[in-house]
Amino acid sequence: MIKNLVGRITGKKVAPQNHAPADRSPADRSPTDRSPATSGHGTPPRHEPSHKASTPARPGSNSDDGGKTKGKTRRRRGGKAKAEKAAWSIDMFPVDPKEGETRFHDLGLRDELMQAIADLGFKYCSPIQAKVLPHTLQGSDAIGKAQTGTGKTAAFLVTIFNDQLCNPVEGERFVGEPRALVIAPTRELVMQIAQDAEDLARHSDLQVATLIGGMDYQKQLNRLHNNVIDLVVATPGRLLDFMSRRDLYLDHVEILVLDEADRMLDMGFIPQVKRIVRATPRREDRQTLLFSATFTQDIINLSEQWTYEPITIEIEPDHVATDSVDQKVYLVSSEQRYRVLNNLVRSEDATSVIVFANRRDQVRRLHERLRKSGIAAGILSGEIPQAKRTSTLAQFKEGKIKVLVATDVAGRGIHVEGVSHVVNYNLPEDPEDYVHRIGRTGRAGATGVSISFASEDDAFLLPDLEALLGTRLECTHPPKELLV
Repeated sequence: MIKNLVGRITGKKVAPQNHAPADRSPADRSPTDRSPATSGHGTPPRHEPSHKASTPARPGSNSDDGGKTKGKTRRRRGGKAKAEKAAWSIDMFPVDPKEGETRFHDLGLRDELMQAIADLGFKYCSPIQAKVLPHTLQGSDAIGKAQTGTGKTAAFLVTIFNDQLCNPVEGERFVGEPRALVIAPTRELVMQIAQDAEDLARHSDLQVATLIGGMDYQKQLNRLHNNVIDLVVATPGRLLDFMSRRDLYLDHVEILVLDEADRMLDMGFIPQVKRIVRATPRREDRQTLLFSATFTQDIINLSEQWTYEPITIEIEPDHVATDSVDQKVYLVSSEQRYRVLNNLVRSEDATSVIVFANRRDQVRRLHERLRKSGIAAGILSGEIPQAKRTSTLAQFKEGKIKVLVATDVAGRGIHVEGVSHVVNYNLPEDPEDYVHRIGRTGRAGATGVSISFASEDDAFLLPDLEALLGTRLECTHPPKELLV
């Protein structure tokens, strides 16, 4: 397909933002591809000169010596119509230094990012942000071991956007050529990452596109080809669809993020991911960030193939969810499970509940029973159409649905504030899923309650959970009021 050429408004580079002293200097990988420092954190990771108008045109493009396109309308960056608003400065966002904490002020981020961070109410970095950002902002590759809810999404988005703001591409760019790519295993996770990206990019002209299956291909294509896209967030399958139809090219990707690599491995996506990675520049010429909840030998092998001299950061699970989540295990018979759940979700303390089951058929039957009992419940599983899943999640966030019943795969993308309870209707067969499940509550410093049902069918799974958590789970009988 012949791709439209789009122009980018060529302007002066923005002066450095010196929120904090920054005398760091990154290790050069490809000196010829780097531009002079334009950011508060030293030399930016990469600047792609191949995007400039002086580069040879791609086959099929019709650009003459004057840089004009023949028979095509050229779109230019800066097309967002924004009302004039008062200038913002870092002085409007005071945050006192605190011992043992890293402020976002200390990282030398661009003002556009700092304003968005101020809007979101973030003041201090989470542990993984404090450990990884000083390196990734310098252009280093990184491998991070961290569960969901640790702030890793913001870590890689801040890295991407700060680099792009410090290194604006001058001249013309082709549509369908993102500068950064994030790959995640589930649709819900992709949508959540994209929403977080929109929040962080709100004070800039950076554009984000989401590519997921189950949604209208043409609408996603229009988004890609009607705008100059800086960041694409996608699931592997849909991304390959766009690549195979030549609607998307990855040869100018500067930063590649692989999120929840262990889950992609479990779901059989690695062959697809390998094809995607091969379509990007070689590892020495891009920045690669890989995050995984576990470091199995398979993940270590993949990270060695895809990253270049990475730094490794590990945030252990006992510092993630177990301190903020009150974990309970109720010993129940198979017949008592639903009775206890029904009484639990009707209690005053249970304001927002996510219930996990192991299989789609279990989730479906449980959802039907809850609705027949008069409880406002929604369902998230792979067999539910994407549009329905999206609307269900939105209703849950708005409080219109009190209970959400989900499978582990669908639950990976649930990032909702204020979830009071997580219920494991079945103990997960994979201990890692337990940590991901209870991570839906007690997020960002809040507290939550996790209740797991254990019966004769699955109590044998408890020792593996305890081994992973490094602590013993106390098993008790449910309170009498839940057995009525």
